[in-house]
Amino acid sequence: MAKENSVSRAVRLGLLATTLGCATTGTAIAQETNVERIEVTGSRIARADMETASPVTVIDASAIQNVGATSIDEVLQRITAASGAMTNPGINNGSGGNARIDLRGLGANRTLVLINGRRAVGSGTGAASTVDLNTIPVAMVKRVEVLKDGASAVYGTDAVSGVVNIILKDEFEGVEFSAQGGISGEGDAEELGFDLTVGTSSDRGNVVVGLQYLNRGDASQADRGFSECPLTEGDDGLFCGGSSYTPGGTIWTEDGKYKGQQDNSWTAFNDDDFYNYSSASFLTTPMERVNLTGLANYELSDSMSLFAESTYSKRWSEQQMAPQPVWFDFEYQDWMAVGDNPFETGEAISYGRRMTDIGSRDFSQVVDTFRAVVGLEGVLDNGWTWEVAYNFGRNDSVDRLANLVNMGSIASAIEDSTPDNILFNPLDQAYWHADNMSQYVYTEQNSGGSQLQVISAAISGEAFELPAGYVGVAAGIEHRKEKAWYIPDSLTSQGLANDPPVEPTGGEFDVNEAYVEFAVPLLADTFLAQQVDLSLAGRYFDYSTFGDDMTWKVGLTWRVYDELMLRGVASTAFRAPTVNELYAGKSPDFDFITYPGAQDQALVTRGGNEMLTPEEADILTLGLVYEPQWLPGFSATVDYYDIDITDAIAAVNSQYIVDLCLAPDGSGDLINTGNAVCQSSNIYLSPSNRVTFDSGLQNIGAETTSGVDLNLAYAFEGLGLDWRLGLDTTHLLEYEVTVLDDTTDYAGIITGGSGSYAEWKSNFTVDVGADDWGVAYMARYISGMDSFACIQDPTACYAPTTPSVVYHDLSGKYHLSESITLRAGINNLLDEEPPYYTGNTDSNTDPYTYDTLGRFFYVGTTLRF
Repeated sequence: MAKENSVSRAVRLGLLATTLGCATTGTAIAQETNVERIEVTGSRIARADMETASPVTVIDASAIQNVGATSIDEVLQRITAASGAMTNPGINNGSGGNARIDLRGLGANRTLVLINGRRAVGSGTGAASTVDLNTIPVAMVKRVEVLKDGASAVYGTDAVSGVVNIILKDEFEGVEFSAQGGISGEGDAEELGFDLTVGTSSDRGNVVVGLQYLNRGDASQADRGFSECPLTEGDDGLFCGGSSYTPGGTIWTEDGKYKGQQDNSWTAFNDDDFYNYSSASFLTTPMERVNLTGLANYELSDSMSLFAESTYSKRWSEQQMAPQPVWFDFEYQDWMAVGDNPFETGEAISYGRRMTDIGSRDFSQVVDTFRAVVGLEGVLDNGWTWEVAYNFGRNDSVDRLANLVNMGSIASAIEDSTPDNILFNPLDQAYWHADNMSQYVYTEQNSGGSQLQVISAAISGEAFELPAGYVGVAAGIEHRKEKAWYIPDSLTSQGLANDPPVEPTGGEFDVNEAYVEFAVPLLADTFLAQQVDLSLAGRYFDYSTFGDDMTWKVGLTWRVYDELMLRGVASTAFRAPTVNELYAGKSPDFDFITYPGAQDQALVTRGGNEMLTPEEADILTLGLVYEPQWLPGFSATVDYYDIDITDAIAAVNSQYIVDLCLAPDGSGDLINTGNAVCQSSNIYLSPSNRVTFDSGLQNIGAETTSGVDLNLAYAFEGLGLDWRLGLDTTHLLEYEVTVLDDTTDYAGIITGGSGSYAEWKSNFTVDVGADDWGVAYMARYISGMDSFACIQDPTACYAPTTPSVVYHDLSGKYHLSESITLRAGINNLLDEEPPYYTGNTDSNTDPYTYDTLGRFFYVGTTLRF
């Protein structure tokens, strides 16, 4: 077994001098007999050194404190390898209060999140299949290891773009209490949280228990200049626009468009009549959360221990949007005349209205997530280690939407009305008043959940010795069962409200898996090969839904000499279809589309497909690690990645369907009726000029992405202080998405509602401190991008691009004593405003990408006993 040399120390420094500018370094190992073996994310074989063939970024607890994070998503979503559409508190429309991580922008469902190296149950709202990061107790996090490589051969499904392994504190003695409060520069989005950690140990074991509470307030779009109204582009620039669904009602006929007035008259619709829906929408969403965590180890004998861990989280979250827009069609009758209007008896009318009469749409969620692991681990006489474990997780959610109108009842009342018995007159404003509407207003309540069970057994150790060292082996078997469900509100499921019926979702699957991994030392202490190690891994899996297959990995680390190491991995990965993708009931959704004369949102009906098969991926990473002896404390890593996904599960792009199947003249006539996509879509243009069609999931996609990661870290002493500098940069070379014959390269593109894919993202950090104080600075850079909506004709757009953006964060801490620490910080120090771009769909910008809250102050303290 090779001793740790300076390259090992360099890699440890490069990994731990993280993207957040905080490093934790280990003590140099002096003798082979004292080597501590550790298991690094991406391998199940314990090793003497932290470096492996795959790039890993490590974020420790102090780095989390440096940014004032009260949720782990605030940390993970800052790393340069993250992009795409990551739900966060700034997502008001459709987030459900969830928080996700998306590595490489390939989707949260292709990033595997582990807790202590084991799977976590899908969490959040509905039939969740990815991990809601709100369930992670941030105060109990010891470190986070981010593997920026595929790892299906080691961990199974979902580990396509990478793995986020959250390691919890399992060795803590004493009592620690922390409290933190924060507020935005505008005096909103107040935040207050505290956490309590208690640990004790004995000769036989230890117990650590943690409690965390967080209360986060809201901010309104109306309270920021950039989002106070939905901007519309005109010949003279930008002006406040809005929705055609207005208070008082809007009517479309063959002859024109009309706006309802309070005196029951109807006048021609003009530009001043658009409704400002931003005024009632949240900019930052509120949440209250409780996390409980417990970890325990107990030594049953000298060679066997019992371990257990459990986490529980309860979340109350809210979102608020403008009052509900309703729409329906009817024929004008004489008994409807209550004021001046241009309508004629028998005329077809499409009616739309913004329900300010009853108030904003109030979304709320209550989510309970529980996870428990219990197992035995031990050491055999030959030094091999073994483990058996049972992992159980369950997530239950209830989500509500208040102030909805039962349009089915209103439509029936209109239809049953006669001149002598008017049950509801849509042209009479009095019928829409809150007092009369109370009989039609309801709160939608949906429930959902998911459950995970894993039984596993593993063994690892050194098989035999080669001239270059010992061959490490790890092997194991797993049985996993997953189920998920979603039960829509009874009115919604029957289609008695304003939307088409939503069917329930429910299903389950199980899988049996076996894996083996080898770490083979090939060369040691030879010319230009100080140490060369080969890593091999393979996994066989057999799913109840689609059958069996296998995946593999081959990696190589080549330590050329003391200062330089080369590394590379070639592997395959897969993502099995989730319960929701397989068994989701049909439900309506709204997608932004462009079609002459049509509304800008199409009504799209989606559902699951039991015939789906796994997505497959071929992955290649190549890199180097360099630590020059002429500059002690400096290290550099450069890694190239290439991910090629086939059989991607996708729905056909909505705009593609519209362009393929509807006549381009705006008539709504069907074209290409012999095309399979058009036949299955059942597309048509409704009388209210809304494009409507079906779009189901299929294995019809392909995605390819590649890029380069650069990390520079430098730790030194100067001016009597400890300094740590870091630069973490990701350069996206390409991100091509293909669905059928439609291919788009999203590199350098910002979308409307699907996040962004900047070509360059960088984090520069400076961390300086002495014995009793420390200051941390971070600059976060996002390069300018082109709007997806303007790719075809940038000259037709007011803002076809976004400028580059730099955020500055500053924090400091002071140790009053060994038991008391004070800390404070400012995120977005210069109050950088998010940019406007053509094609945005929320807050006139992209809240997936940019900070919409603005400057944020926080202060906190930690007490240790």
